[in-house]
Amino acid sequence: MAAEFAVEVHRLVKRFGGRVAAVDGLDLSVRRGETYGLLGPNGAGKTTTIRMLLGLVRPDAGVIRVLGLPPGDPAGLRRIGAMGETAFYPFLSGRDNLRAAARRCRVPDARVETVLGVAGLAARAGDRVSGYSLGMRQRLAVAAALLKNPELLILDEPSSGLDPAGQLEMHRLIRELAGQNRTIVLSSHDMREVEELCSRVAIIAGGRMLAEGSPEQLRGQARLWVRAEPAGQAAAVAAGLGLAAGRSGELLSLVLPEPGAGRAAAVNRQLVEAGLAVSELRTRRRPLREVFLELTGGRSGGADSLRPPAGRRKRRGRRMPGQAR
Repeated sequence: MAAEFAVEVHRLVKRFGGRVAAVDGLDLSVRRGETYGLLGPNGAGKTTTIRMLLGLVRPDAGVIRVLGLPPGDPAGLRRIGAMGETAFYPFLSGRDNLRAAARRCRVPDARVETVLGVAGLAARAGDRVSGYSLGMRQRLAVAAALLKNPELLILDEPSSGLDPAGQLEMHRLIRELAGQNRTIVLSSHDMREVEELCSRVAIIAGGRMLAEGSPEQLRGQARLWVRAEPAGQAAAVAAGLGLAAGRSGELLSLVLPEPGAGRAAAVNRQLVEAGLAVSELRTRRRPLREVFLELTGGRSGGADSLRPPAGRRKRRGRRMPGQAR
């Protein structure tokens, strides 16, 4: 394993029931010190991948190295913290739940007070978990993942179910943890969360890697969106400037090889000098959501969702009335 990588996965495969491929030939590498996002719909294989990284699920094929060691190696697990579907004793306080967890992983109780402070739970640490809000339970799960002061922190859907205020608080916490030179693997289906927090992102669907890169790289070249009349003449002016043009409703979309305010102003000047009425001009990249839906075709679920439609395979049983061929 290269020293620069905290996680390396090659040709990873996991099937359930011998047929359903939850993970299907996945390759990914996570650099040390980065926040790496696993982005995909429910059933994309993100959680199964995380469980294989932790040694909780055995892969059917492929190679995994986590902090230079095989998954589940005790020496490696001492350096990893993971937040998933963490279960707590509702009748115990947040502090006592963490103390119980600390004893299981042989961490001194003093560490409990430290992580309670980091997670912003010190003031409510003595209260029973049954009285915690969902956001507090999520922060308690992060605190539990931090007990071993891990080099690698794995967060599985940390903002799931939180209201906007709770999401902002969770994002603040994750940014603080990333600033401590930890490697963070963040699994989510929230594109805004991944875009804001991660330096690199893997888009996964059907257990396969569809694209990988920084959010800026995935969103592609900047585009200039123009509303000008008449639209046909505006497109002709854009073509004369050597800009690739497309249409989105009443807006003209121009690919800018050199994004920036100066380039947009030059295009605006050319349109106005051509006698066009320009009522809107703005520069932006494609939303990550649009890129994601284009890559996945709007599909969700396991690897079966990326197979050819049923119409291209041999059918079994009757076709229902009105069902497409």
